[in-house]
Amino acid sequence: MAGGIQEVVFDVNAIGWAPSGSGTALSLHHADPEILPEATATVAGPSHGQPSGRDTVKGAALGTGTVRKRDVVLSFGAAPCSLAGASIHVVQLDNSFPFGCCINGPAIQDPTFVDFFNKHFDWAVFENELKWYWTEPQRGRPNYGDLDRLLDFCDRAGKPVRGHCIFWAVDGAVQQWVKDIAHDRAQLMSAVLGHLRGLLTRYAGRFPQYDVNNEMLHGRFFRDRLGDDVAALMFREAARLDPAAALFVNDFNVQCGGGGDPYATPERYVELVRDLQRRGARVGGIGMEGHVTNPVGEVICDVLDKLAAATGLPVWFTELDVCEPDEELRADDLEVVLREAYAHPAVEGVVLWGFIQGHMWRPDAHLVNSDGTVNRAGQRFIDLRKEWTSEVRGLVDGNGQFKFRGFHGTYVVQVKTAKGKMLKTFTVDKGDAPLVLHMMDLTDH
Repeated sequence: MAGGIQEVVFDVNAIGWAPSGSGTALSLHHADPEILPEATATVAGPSHGQPSGRDTVKGAALGTGTVRKRDVVLSFGAAPCSLAGASIHVVQLDNSFPFGCCINGPAIQDPTFVDFFNKHFDWAVFENELKWYWTEPQRGRPNYGDLDRLLDFCDRAGKPVRGHCIFWAVDGAVQQWVKDIAHDRAQLMSAVLGHLRGLLTRYAGRFPQYDVNNEMLHGRFFRDRLGDDVAALMFREAARLDPAAALFVNDFNVQCGGGGDPYATPERYVELVRDLQRRGARVGGIGMEGHVTNPVGEVICDVLDKLAAATGLPVWFTELDVCEPDEELRADDLEVVLREAYAHPAVEGVVLWGFIQGHMWRPDAHLVNSDGTVNRAGQRFIDLRKEWTSEVRGLVDGNGQFKFRGFHGTYVVQVKTAKGKMLKTFTVDKGDAPLVLHMMDLTDH
């Protein structure tokens, strides 16, 4: 478990926020990775909770510090006397790396679920309610009521939503009426195009991402009946109907590197993407579902390296859950996956496939018990999110500057002088060069 974490609590007041309580010191992991203590754990084999493929916990922290952080210079110009030695307190409000979670109709009626979801997740995905078998179980009678209710919930909560999924390539996930017309190529193609146009016209601009034809490494329902080009046709038509949406491939077991599942090798995934692109598909991202048991950090790192090098596309973990009866081991395994994802430059988001007991697809994967108590895996998740949030204090130097290195995201800074204090907000974007911000140009908080 990540050590040295100290909770920082902020109370809302007239000026927006203020630290409260005694636990406001920076944790070990908020410091520069170069001064982290040596870790003794090394990758020795496929054991629970083994560290990153970068060989040590320190190595993972170094990767995170390089990929997710940037040097920042807050400049006050010539530092007149009124600012000499002024105190600075910088607090990160949001991290630009999103963590999300799947939701469904019953879950959003549970106050415990809603409270944890709103506090700890940035994005959502609908467990079933956007899938074709859910929105049109009977031919010609689409019903988007459940989808609309979830979308309204997310709009009120300010959570973007992944669109999962337009089609599903596995035979067992295709509703019966579609199977009944599958012998007639013209009818099936008409149904496919009708669904595409109906869904994406209705929701154009509402979903930043779509999984277009789910699990094509493991299923060929539409390609076997309409030809190999139909998958690319789905992408082409989706891009025409909703050009702002990033269109993803999505599949399971890929994070295992092909171990135990010869269909889900990174090489086969790369070839699938390249074939779609050759046929004119605008593939915008690679989804790795991440239904894992006993993950190996080194294997995950190797898979991510291969996908990134071969495609140059962003990767999201889209359905992450970690199945393990022992809560401490579950926490260790979850940490392995999250550290690998967060430290890899190709990964741009992580979505969990549930978090609360009673609203999970897989057993022994929950972070919150049915009575609302956070278990050890859930606390590990919370601790990691805190670790990946920057907070620094200091003084304006003699050059009228304050320098720090922080995680990408939005911030508020409080500057306190003998004459009073001011609050400003700013954003730290990705970039190799130091970000120089002139305080007087920043937006008041």
